[in-house]
Amino acid sequence: MNALSEPPSPAETSWRILPQGDRCLIVSFGDRIDAAVGRTCLAAAARLRDARLPGVTDVVPSFVAVAVHYRPGAHGGPTYAQLAERIGQLLAEGIRADASGGREVDIPVCYGGEHGPDLDEVARAAGLTPEGVIELHSQPRSMVFMLGFAPGHAYLGVHDEKLNIPRRPSPRTAVPAGAVAVANRQTVIYPNRLPGGWNIIGATPLTMFDPAREPAALLQPGDSVRFVPITPEEFDRIREAGR
Repeated sequence: MNALSEPPSPAETSWRILPQGDRCLIVSFGDRIDAAVGRTCLAAAARLRDARLPGVTDVVPSFVAVAVHYRPGAHGGPTYAQLAERIGQLLAEGIRADASGGREVDIPVCYGGEHGPDLDEVARAAGLTPEGVIELHSQPRSMVFMLGFAPGHAYLGVHDEKLNIPRRPSPRTAVPAGAVAVANRQTVIYPNRLPGGWNIIGATPLTMFDPAREPAALLQPGDSVRFVPITPEEFDRIREAGR
């Protein structure tokens, strides 16, 4: 199944609702990273946000689940049992409302060299040339499953099985902003300087997170991303133009 496949119909969808502490519950839709499951999470999150349930303070989709944060009964909100029952009723009514119609976004990437120090190592692990990795990474579109770890930190996939490369055995203490890294058939784009253990194959000159911008994060869950290879000269030119 490719990254842009359709979510299952409501009749095919199943879920579990579980407590996560005393101010959050989890609606789980599966246990493996899959585009259809990811789109179901986005659709369910949109359904729950639109419902504006009393006491709910935030709804956060992830790869396989949706977290619903709420004020518990002692603070004027619903109890866990009440909220779980209401969420179950809403989801049973159908969750195919449009939550997967994200934007199509092109992300320029300078692969290899100083911008992608792990490209050759990834190529060896995948049994490909560096050019083969670039083609495999940039040809199909990738879906943004979620933002996490840091503001604007996007998780994308699901890539070809050949890119099922584990994370580095020793994480780096500092990964530069804009680094494009892969692991486990996924891509992350570091929005700022952060520690990280993913394999860096390139970098984008775009600013992934800017608090002064609306929205602050360049990518949003549900967006469809095409990675566009660029030269080091193009990288410098785009970065300079963005300053």
